[in-house]
Amino acid sequence: MRLSTLLIVMAVSTLGWDVDFVSAQGFGLPGGGGNAAAPSSGFPTTGPQTSVSPTTTGQTAVQSLGQSPVAATSVAADKTLPSNAGQKYRKYDLSPYTGHLNQVVRPEQAVVDWIIRETGSDAWFSPPFGFLNADHNTLSVYHTPEMHQVVGEVVEKFVAGDTEPQVLSVKVLNVGNPNWRNRAHLLMQHVGVDSPGVQAWLLSKENAAMVMNQLRQRTDTRIKHDLNLVLHNGQTHKLTSTLGKNYVRNMRQTPTGWPPYEPETGEIHVGYKVEISPLLSTDGKVIDCVIKAEIDQLDKLLPVDLELPLQNNQVHRAQIDVPQVVSWRLNERFRWPSDMILLLSCGVVASPDGKPESPMSFLNMGMLTGTTTGRADALMFIQFKGRASANLTHTGPSMQMAAPHNPTSRGRY
Repeated sequence: MRLSTLLIVMAVSTLGWDVDFVSAQGFGLPGGGGNAAAPSSGFPTTGPQTSVSPTTTGQTAVQSLGQSPVAATSVAADKTLPSNAGQKYRKYDLSPYTGHLNQVVRPEQAVVDWIIRETGSDAWFSPPFGFLNADHNTLSVYHTPEMHQVVGEVVEKFVAGDTEPQVLSVKVLNVGNPNWRNRAHLLMQHVGVDSPGVQAWLLSKENAAMVMNQLRQRTDTRIKHDLNLVLHNGQTHKLTSTLGKNYVRNMRQTPTGWPPYEPETGEIHVGYKVEISPLLSTDGKVIDCVIKAEIDQLDKLLPVDLELPLQNNQVHRAQIDVPQVVSWRLNERFRWPSDMILLLSCGVVASPDGKPESPMSFLNMGMLTGTTTGRADALMFIQFKGRASANLTHTGPSMQMAAPHNPTSRGRY
């Protein structure tokens, strides 16, 4: 057996195999390793790519005896980047922004998030070739001049904008009948929304005060939250309130035989997860805000009676529960003048169930989608109020510092 293997290896070494070899070479990116350093200017070298000869030093090949050869693609030997679309490499200084956020974990991630919101993710994962990378002080971008124009405008809002914490006022209330629109219709400017069942309007501060006064005069209006959230410009903040509820989902036989059956319980996590990310223009006159909400509420448990067989030809009666869940999703980006107020209607959803509120839950969707059979129109007023330092003497609704979003989580776009 060993002699046969040795003869095969000798034959392979003498005659060769018709296979492609795989080699890997660095592209000479800034700060990277490799056999050759990047140019002194800090820019990667761009130019046409060349294939690698199978005899290049440092190549490796994997070929199992008795298996068919596997084709492999050669990698460029020179340290160049594709520039067929006129791509350029540029660095953007983020320190004027990130230097003020020492208590925020990875503040530069907000810059990357907003760039991808503006450009879309496909621009970085499809031709022409490009990349986007950020550390605490520097944003490195390799792409076309048109893409650099978009990136530069986003970066400008961070580094040249206001670095002080800002205040976002949020009022959440329920109206039993959606006919409040009858009197308020002419005071509001309609805004298009993609999420099903959601409507949005823009109001001047004067008109918003009139609409709020009309709502307060109604007997079916309930104000649930009136808070001022302190947010850093561009940063994503996450508010979460979930609760696990148990129910009987199945009946199974007991291993001991008595009792003959035992309940198997399940758990449903109900509540809400809300992410808010506001970004001001350089002059503070326009606010961009991404609002993402995931709400799951248990409307009720539907009982189902079971008749389970016993050994003495009798039946064991038991009951399981089938959850009836109300779910609602919102992922929208709104842009409006900072001196106006955005009004959102989440549609007619389940009305409040009277449970106590958490002082931190400005969007307690348990209040908006409760377990009662009634329904109500859920409304949300969002107003930009400027710097937090200018609102410290505010004597109205309490101010809450929102917890920053976990930078390692995904699905942020």
